[in-house]
Amino acid sequence: MKVYITKTKKYPGSDFSEVHQRAFGLYSKIKKNSKRRAYLRSAYFSKDKIFLDLFWHHLFEKENWRDRVRRMKYFGCAVELIKSSRFEPKSKENPNKSSEILHRFYGTTAEHELFCVQIKEDKKKGQKFLISVFPADGPSDVDK
Repeated sequence: MKVYITKTKKYPGSDFSEVHQRAFGLYSKIKKNSKRRAYLRSAYFSKDKIFLDLFWHHLFEKENWRDRVRRMKYFGCAVELIKSSRFEPKSKENPNKSSEILHRFYGTTAEHELFCVQIKEDKKKGQKFLISVFPADGPSDVDK
């Protein structure tokens, strides 16, 4: 499995408000460029749209605040990976819903920390959504 190396650093800080301010600021910039729903164009999916709003809904379903901060720190890196990576992801059918495919892209930050970006694809509509960004455990997580 190939890992995309980003030039973006993960957001510094351990306080929710400071990390949220940076991550949501980037999301707001992206949202201003689109008329309806915020999206990015993916290099791997032939410039298809990857919608970002589901990420924020999924993030705030988490009860653990530390986990939210941990995931938000990688949002800037995830945006770069989605826009630029042409490496093939690990893809599998969603075990909970057969009408969806889950794609996992792996990347490293500028500080050489491994992270994972998960994108959900709806088979019927062909739409793709960013679901989650999280630090990967290491080479064992990449091989799964």
